[in-house]
Amino acid sequence: MPVRQPSRLKRFIPVIVVAAGFAAFFALGLQDYISFEALRENRAWLGQQVADNALAAGAIFVLLYIVIVAFSLPGGAVMTLGGGFLFGTWLAAGYVVVAATIGATILFLIAKTALGDALEARAGPFLLKMEHGFQENALNYLLVLRLVPLFPFWLVNLVPAFLGVKLSTYVVGTFFGIIPGTVVYASVGNGLGAIFDAGAEPDLGIIFEPQILAPIVGLAVLALIPVVYKKLKARKS
Repeated sequence: MPVRQPSRLKRFIPVIVVAAGFAAFFALGLQDYISFEALRENRAWLGQQVADNALAAGAIFVLLYIVIVAFSLPGGAVMTLGGGFLFGTWLAAGYVVVAATIGATILFLIAKTALGDALEARAGPFLLKMEHGFQENALNYLLVLRLVPLFPFWLVNLVPAFLGVKLSTYVVGTFFGIIPGTVVYASVGNGLGAIFDAGAEPDLGIIFEPQILAPIVGLAVLALIPVVYKKLKARKS
């Protein structure tokens, strides 16, 4: 008996849900609750919740972060800094890396299942060549895209799905690639109390400071060394 293939509409249901959730986020004004102003105004209450039940607070934080990433909602940077403020640098970094990886993987699977086949069917020679090149060195390229913040996080979540990246490669590249930047922002968040007391705003551009960006770029260069070596070796063969 032949296996019934899911209808095109059913395949697009997750995409519709994500789009609807994104629209509802702004329609309901929820972006006002994921802001430095909201964090500043509710810092005492939030700190008390963490003090009273750190485990539940951490679980709620992780769940919210997963939703934000899976729906491509703005506020990831604010959440990371807020996590550093509430949980400390290292615990917050752990929460964020796990949550962001899960959320990104959900979005990756939705894009790959609902849109990947359709895009591949309509792909021209350039896209097919790009797909082949990316697949050959998927982990290296993905690490570079994750390490160096050249493109929006949501875009890097989607593009690998259209280029045929394996799920395991995507998860590993995402998990390890976002660690350095996450630690930087969580450490800034750990000092938010003093920043709020001074009436100032945290500097989200700190990751582009030379003393911080240079080591991250160095890691990206290291990730590309195997790719360069393979290309040079292929030319000599």
